[in-house]
Amino acid sequence: MRIVLRLAQRVAPTDSTVLITGESGTGKNTLCKFIHSKSKRAGRDLVNIDCAALPKELIEAELFGFERGAFTGATESKTGRLEAAHKSTLLLDEIALVPFESQAKLLRVLEEREFERLGGRKIFKIDVRVIATTNVELEAAIERKTFREDLFFRLNVMRIELPPLRERQADIPDLCDYFLRFFSAKHGLKDIILEKNALDMLQKYNFPGNIRELSNLLERAVLTADNNKVTVGNFPQLLPNTGSEKKCLTLAELEARHVRETLILTRGNKTEAAKLLGISRKNLYERIARHENQ
Repeated sequence: MRIVLRLAQRVAPTDSTVLITGESGTGKNTLCKFIHSKSKRAGRDLVNIDCAALPKELIEAELFGFERGAFTGATESKTGRLEAAHKSTLLLDEIALVPFESQAKLLRVLEEREFERLGGRKIFKIDVRVIATTNVELEAAIERKTFREDLFFRLNVMRIELPPLRERQADIPDLCDYFLRFFSAKHGLKDIILEKNALDMLQKYNFPGNIRELSNLLERAVLTADNNKVTVGNFPQLLPNTGSEKKCLTLAELEARHVRETLILTRGNKTEAAKLLGISRKNLYERIARHENQ
């Protein structure tokens, strides 16, 4: 992480394009905000487009904007995120999900710093710094023909890879201290203390959801703590089975439980849940419907 922060601090004052890679929940967006805050563009708002949250057919409209009559329903012109990011920083979150046919237009933006709105002919020149994030191996996506190689090379100017939390367990005590103080203040509570046995349990956990999962676990623990102390009992989902449950669940039951726990972890945010589960939102909805009575 010291190497990551040194790279971020070195590249921040420049206008270089940055590609931040890492698993979901490792803090890619937070690192992007850090780079923007240390840049000469920090006086303007960071502009974010979440490619994972938008239907493919809407990404271009959100990114480039559109003119009136460009498509059915376009009753008036609309400014896109690129125009909004003029003189600032544009975050392309989960860029691997940009449709292949739209990637050529994005490449033009990176190379020429110009674009046209959908349905328009006017060329807009922009001064924008681009930071892209992805939890997908773009080299593998290139082999699958879902990501353009030339766009990858244009993005891959300064690449910063965030390690998963399981590879930086020494950071867990400091992260716990930060989140406990943050959530205590957020909810108007006295500073909460984390007991050593609870910290030991957290340090042994694998954290598939990375820092986002740790944050959610600690917020719940703060809200359920007795006598301002967080114990192992405040993390029931990490405790071993007591033996009261069936020793062997069916695959369907295991899947249903995993989907439910992931939705609890993301507080019902289905987009985030689908990302953590590694499936599409449509697939998640299908699984929810299939397991609703389990």
